[in-house]
Amino acid sequence: MWTVVKVPGTDDATVIIGGLLDQWQAGIDAHAPERVAALFTADAVFQGLQPYSVGRQGVATYYGGQPLGMTVTYRIVAARRFGADAVLGYVAAQFGYPDRDPVHVNLGVLATRTADGWRIGYYQASPAI
Repeated sequence: MWTVVKVPGTDDATVIIGGLLDQWQAGIDAHAPERVAALFTADAVFQGLQPYSVGRQGVATYYGGQPLGMTVTYRIVAARRFGADAVLGYVAAQFGYPDRDPVHVNLGVLATRTADGWRIGYYQASPAI
């Protein structure tokens, strides 16, 4: 399991991204796609390892289509604040499966402050090389 590495001067950004991703991880581990989707903005651009979607329904559909037993661990590589209402995170994640090798990905995550608190407005996954 990875641990969060705090980068000097970015603690606030790390806390925001980590708070969202802890909930994301819990939703994925519980195979609760609607719970995961609720962490995203209504107009979020979501790019998993399949074609992109816009909005929470696309997020829910993506995670609902993942196999039962899939889990995720993550490590925040870097986090930066871009104003009062935007935080960018670069994340290494590992998706585990009960019947096959894990998949390692890099994530770009943009969190924005909304009336409902911090939500993910942009999510971009790419295979780790």
